[in-house]
Amino acid sequence: PLVDGQGNFGNVDGDNPAASRYTEARLTRAAEALMEGLDEDAVDFRPNYDGTLKEPVVLPAAFPNLLANGASGIAVGMATNIPPHNIGELVDACLHLLKAPNARDETLLELVPGPDFPTGGIIVEPRESLAEAYRTGRGAIRLRARWSVEDLGRGQWQIVVTEIPYQVQKSKLIEKIAELIQSKKVPILADVRDESAEDIRVVLEPRSKNVDPDVLMGTLFRLSDLEIRFNMNMNVLIDGRTPKVCSLREILRAFLDHRREVLQRRARHRLAKIDHRLEVLEGYLTAFLNLDRVIEIIRNEDEPKPVLMAEFELTEVQAEAILNMRLRSLRRLEEMELRREHDALIEERAALEDLLSDEGLQWKRIATELRAVRDEFGPSAPGGARRTDFAEATEVAEVPLEAMIEREPITVVCSRMGWIRALKGHIPLDQELKFKDGDEGLFVFHAETTDRLLLLGSNGRFYTISAAQLPGGRGMGEPVRLMVDLPNEAEIVALFAHRSGRKLLVASSAGDGFIVPEDEIVAQTRAGKQVLNLRGEARACVCRPVEGDHVACVGENRKLLVFPIDELPEMTRGKGVRLQKYKDGGLSDARTFTLAEGLTWKDPAGRTRTVEDLTEWMGKRAGAGRMAPRGFPRDNRFTD
Repeated sequence: PLVDGQGNFGNVDGDNPAASRYTEARLTRAAEALMEGLDEDAVDFRPNYDGTLKEPVVLPAAFPNLLANGASGIAVGMATNIPPHNIGELVDACLHLLKAPNARDETLLELVPGPDFPTGGIIVEPRESLAEAYRTGRGAIRLRARWSVEDLGRGQWQIVVTEIPYQVQKSKLIEKIAELIQSKKVPILADVRDESAEDIRVVLEPRSKNVDPDVLMGTLFRLSDLEIRFNMNMNVLIDGRTPKVCSLREILRAFLDHRREVLQRRARHRLAKIDHRLEVLEGYLTAFLNLDRVIEIIRNEDEPKPVLMAEFELTEVQAEAILNMRLRSLRRLEEMELRREHDALIEERAALEDLLSDEGLQWKRIATELRAVRDEFGPSAPGGARRTDFAEATEVAEVPLEAMIEREPITVVCSRMGWIRALKGHIPLDQELKFKDGDEGLFVFHAETTDRLLLLGSNGRFYTISAAQLPGGRGMGEPVRLMVDLPNEAEIVALFAHRSGRKLLVASSAGDGFIVPEDEIVAQTRAGKQVLNLRGEARACVCRPVEGDHVACVGENRKLLVFPIDELPEMTRGKGVRLQKYKDGGLSDARTFTLAEGLTWKDPAGRTRTVEDLTEWMGKRAGAGRMAPRGFPRDNRFTD
C-alpha cells in the first residue's frame, strides 16, 4: 500500500468510507520510494491544472508501481485493466532482464508466474493462457475463492470460504448465494452464513452430508462470484502520448529505461552541486593560505569583493562566499575539515563522471538499487509474501439440476386459473383439495422432485418447469406464469411429468396434428419452445402420449374417426397434417389406442365403456367420420 490510513476507509462489504474529516492518512515507505529523487531533478516538472504549482510529469519510482499496484480506467475509445503483482517477483524479472536483455518470455513467466491480488484467492487459469496474456498484453484470468472443508464430527461437515476474489463485495456475494438457495438453483446447498470478523469467514452448509464438496463448489463457481474472470488489458502510455497494449517484457523494459534516465539525471544534478561546492571550497582554501592579507583587504577596502577577485584570481561566487564567512570559521580545525571535504568531493566527482560515461556501471547501480527494494519490500519483508496461489482447475462436470435434488414423491396440483403447487407424498388423486374462490382443479398427478414438468399452452408452445421449484402445498401455490412466460390470453392445455423416450400426439382445434418425440419439446428457457404452429383463430387443444396403433378423433360436430397411427408423420415442429375434416367447427379431442383392445371412455356416470368393433368409424386420415356411439360424453372428450 502507498497510503497508511487511520479511520474508516470502507471494507470488502462495500460500505462507504467515513468523511475525510474523520480520517487521517500518511505516506508509507513504499510511497516515499516512488518519490526518491524528486528534489534532485530526477524528472521533469510541469504546471498543475491552475498554474499555481509545479507537479512532476512522472515519479522517479524505485519499483514498477504500474505492475505492483495495478491500474484500471476508461477513457474515450480505450481502457486499461492491469492486475497487481508481487513486487519481489517483479524485481527478480527486472534483474534477469539486466543480465539477459533478450530473455525468453517463458523465463520471465517463471519469475512472474501471474498476478498477486491483495485479497488472495487461487488462480486456476492454465499456464499456456497466462503466457499468451503476458505476451500479448491481453487475456482473461480465472480467479477462485479459497475454501476448505471443516469437519463438524459425526459425519457432518461444512465449507468455509476464507478468501474471496479481487474486487468482489462480500455482502453482494452472500446475497447472490442466498438468492440461489431461495430459487432452488443449488438444491444441495442448505444455508450460507457470514461469520467474518477482521478476516473473511463465509460458511456454506450442505443440505446433506452425502453431498460431494467439489460438486457443490463447482456449481457455486459457475453460478456466483466465487469465481471471476479478471480481464487483463495492459494498455499504457509508454511515451506519455500514444496508447499501446504492452507485453510484460515491454513494461519492464520501459521501467528499466526510465530508471536509467532517473539515475543519469540525479548523477548530473549531484555533479553540478559538487562543482559548485568545489568552487566555494577552493575559494575558502585560498583565503586560508592568505588569511592575513584577506583580513587586511576586508578591513581596509571599501569594496573588498573586486579587490579579492583581482588579487587572488577568485570568481564572484568564491569572493562572495569568503565575505560571508563567520569569524569562528577561521580556526585551524575548520581548514582541515575543508580540505577533507574537498578531497572527498573530488573523489565523488570522479566516480560520478565514470558512472555517466559507462553504461555498464549504470546498469550495475540500477541492479543494486533494485536489490535494496527487494530486501525492503520483497518476500522476506512483512506483507511481501505472495498471497495468490496457483492451482489446476478441478473441472467438475456440470451436474444436471435433477442430480442435485433429493428425490422425493410429490403430488402436483394445478388449478384452472393457473395456480400450481406441490404436495408432499403421493396422495390419492381423488382427494378433496382447496382452491381459491371461483377456481377449481385442472391437473392432479403424481411426480418426483427430480422430474421436469412439461406444460403445453394453447399458443402451441411447450414450457419446462422443474418440479423442485414448485411451491409447497400449504397455501394455494403460485401462478405458473411467474415461472414461465405463458401469455395471459393462453390457456393451459396439458401438464405432465417428462418421460424421456416417449412420444406425444399434438393437435390444434383446426384439426391439424402430428407426433413429436417428447425429448424434442423440452425447453431450456422461460420463453418455452414453439412446437405446434397455429394459424388464424386455431389453438392447441390436444396433447396425449402415444400408446397403441390407431388414432381416434372426435370433432365438435360429434363425429368420430379412427385411422392407423402410421398415417401420422413424426415431426419436431410444424403445423402437422389434417386429422379430420369438418364443415363447421373443429377438433374437440383425439387420442391413441390399441385397436385389438377397443376404444374406451368414461360416461357421465363415471363408468368405463369400451367399443371393440370400430368398423363403422374406421377410415383414412382427413376423413369426416361418423356420429359417435351412444353414451359418448356430451363434452366430446375422451376422459381417462
